[in-house]
Amino acid sequence: MSALLLAVAATTFTAQPARAELRLCNKTESQVGVAIGYREDTEWVTEGWWNLPANSCETLVTGALVSRYYYIYAVDYDQFGEWGGRAFMCTREKEFTINGIEDCVARGFERTGFFEIDTGEQSSWTVQLTEPVQGGTGGR
Repeated sequence: MSALLLAVAATTFTAQPARAELRLCNKTESQVGVAIGYREDTEWVTEGWWNLPANSCETLVTGALVSRYYYIYAVDYDQFGEWGGRAFMCTREKEFTINGIEDCVARGFERTGFFEIDTGEQSSWTVQLTEPVQGGTGGR
């Protein structure tokens, strides 16, 4: 299977009041499920699932971004691909809000690898999930 690509872009707004948020845009032709992880005060929190239809966007965090780093895991329901990384956090199959990222399996959750988004000092950020690589390299 070809690797899935991720495009990340900071968004700035001009000529309007600044909107502060973390948005995710599904730029694929598939339905995508998204989970997010972030630090809230002194504790890690993971939340999911946002189900985004093909070629749509969703606001995951409203208001000014209080953390510099956010973590995202996404699943392509139609092509069975995923966007993940090395930051392990807790998830589950059904809708969830989980406090803490330690001992996921022992607490009855799945241990899932999220990718990191460094928003810098921006108050708004948009993440774009893009189509699988189309390059003639017959993937598995």
